[in-house]
Amino acid sequence: MRRRQAKKHTILPDPKFKDVQVTKFVNNLMLHGKKSVSFKIFYDAMAIVESKVEDEKPLEVWKRALSNVAPGVEVRSRRVGGATFQIPTPVRENRKQSLAMKWLIGFARKRNEKTMSQKLAAEIIAASKEEGAAFKKKEDMHRMAEANKAFSHFRV
Repeated sequence: MRRRQAKKHTILPDPKFKDVQVTKFVNNLMLHGKKSVSFKIFYDAMAIVESKVEDEKPLEVWKRALSNVAPGVEVRSRRVGGATFQIPTPVRENRKQSLAMKWLIGFARKRNEKTMSQKLAAEIIAASKEEGAAFKKKEDMHRMAEANKAFSHFRV
């Protein structure tokens, strides 16, 4: 890098659960700078999760869903002698977290439920049970890395 390294922003914990990870998730969920709307969607989704999953706290279900969706390895393209190879590389911890959040939110938006809160709640519950589109995306990513394991010696 030519310049100094970028400063890490300090993110404040959310008002209800007092968790920084929730705020990061809400920031990813936010559209057009409407953070209060995003918080409302998330908290409504947590209420739906609580009503559907009686035996445990909704925040634990959400955290389990995030950890189930977080990928361990990913494939990166690299050109070696005119050919492009998909090289499996391990994923850093903060990238794991952000990919899991983006996938959960992205696939929740594509679901067919009525409101965004219901879509998000359904995707969280599915991911916590190791089902759903976001979990399938992680499985596909791992399958791609496994298939291209032979090229891992090209890693930089």
